[in-house]
Amino acid sequence: MALININNNDIYYEEYGKGDPLVLIAGLGSDSVSWLPVIIGLSKRYKVIIFDNRGVGRSTNDNAKITISDMSDDCIGLIKHLGYTRVNLLGHSMGGMIAMDLSIRYPEFVNKLVLEATTPVMNNRNIQMLKDWVVFLKNGMDKKLWIRNMFYWIFTPSFFNDEVMLDQAVNMAVRYRYAQSNNSFENQVQALSEFNCTNSLPLISAEAMIMYGESDLLFPRKETKELFNAIPNQEFTLIKDAAHSIHMDCPEEFIDVVSKYLG
Repeated sequence: MALININNNDIYYEEYGKGDPLVLIAGLGSDSVSWLPVIIGLSKRYKVIIFDNRGVGRSTNDNAKITISDMSDDCIGLIKHLGYTRVNLLGHSMGGMIAMDLSIRYPEFVNKLVLEATTPVMNNRNIQMLKDWVVFLKNGMDKKLWIRNMFYWIFTPSFFNDEVMLDQAVNMAVRYRYAQSNNSFENQVQALSEFNCTNSLPLISAEAMIMYGESDLLFPRKETKELFNAIPNQEFTLIKDAAHSIHMDCPEEFIDVVSKYLG
């Protein structure tokens, strides 16, 4: 684990395992800790690199405005710092947007691309909902209620069957030592809202696997497939028992699918 300065920002990262490099990029409001369910499994076959996007976790959190391209520049800076000329890239949700932007702007650095539960452009419903989440935070909504509301959108119905586990997950999120600030969350939401790479998808030269959960409420399967058809070399994988957070809902299946795809 280490901190390095990239583009005048401190970026926190960790490395695990040996083999071909696999960079994991976290989603909105998440940091490197979100990959805990799959790190051990993936690191048995790959050199896994996880990091905190600017504004979350242990990376710089100065509440400055950011864009998806800013975060992809941080990611490519980390890749170069570690001395890699080509990596496998896996991004979840907002992390998928960062991965797409990086693949479009720095194609020579990307071997294979895995896009988990993401989209090249947000629909208006999702943009308005995320902006409402920002308003809820700023108006002092109880943090436990805010976390539960978010969970309704990212996990499968079965996640809520175990009330003890649900309460533990909510309490852990509320008490998290490196919790994201409200302003930083708002900045990420704004970055998501402004991102649109649909016209640039044909520029992605890397092989790409688009992975989506059957119960994903944010990015439904039909919408996702139609948007990603513009990527020249792509394939789709459906995870039946997952919603938006596939690597948390089905970590073992996630590891198996990713490993078989990357080889």
